[in-house]
Amino acid sequence: MDVEAITPQQFHDADGVDDWRVIAWGSHAFFRSGSYAQGARFVAAIAEVVAPTQHDPDVDLRREGVAVKLISREVRNLSTRDIELARAISAAAREHGLEPDPSAVQVVQVALASVRSADVTPFWQAALGYVRPNDSHLVDPLRRNGSFFLQDEMDESKPRRGRMHVDVSVPHDQVHARIEAALAAGGRLADDSQAPYWWTLADAENHGVDITTWWGRESIRLEEERETGAAD
Repeated sequence: MDVEAITPQQFHDADGVDDWRVIAWGSHAFFRSGSYAQGARFVAAIAEVVAPTQHDPDVDLRREGVAVKLISREVRNLSTRDIELARAISAAAREHGLEPDPSAVQVVQVALASVRSADVTPFWQAALGYVRPNDSHLVDPLRRNGSFFLQDEMDESKPRRGRMHVDVSVPHDQVHARIEAALAAGGRLADDSQAPYWWTLADAENHGVDITTWWGRESIRLEEERETGAAD
């Protein structure tokens, strides 16, 4: 079956997906539960929903609740299949008494910059035990932990000097609260020229973090957008 990608805006414009938020790598939802057993019953219900579709989401069960991520892997993006599955999973959550909590949704990625001639990827791949799906990323093979984004944009005249920053992808309706909280905690706004793609903040020692959303993006494949100059 042909699968056609949709944009984050198209996903959010659809009916019945109010529990879900598009951030990096897919559409995410977190459903709070009253107990581990309640969450486990909900996970079993998700398994029943997706069994006929062969369109499996990533599901994480914790005592506090259940996190779910949707993506159509055939196109490495969202599709109408994800809209349909989001509606079905939300219905199952209501049936089992779980409440959605979009404020708990986020994705964290580490961006590692170095000069183009310094191939540091093998070192980080070995140290992390990650896999390399493309030239620019290292990812947890079970998709549990944050990815590493490998940038090669530094000045070749300054070898053996690298830098890191953290990318935090949050729901579009949570981003300003997150920025305000970071500023109130002693941070500073270093650059907002790329907003609403991302805002760059820094701590008192000038360590950076990019707070990013889906606003204005045509895809969830953030690494390809950054490589073409759009965002991450």
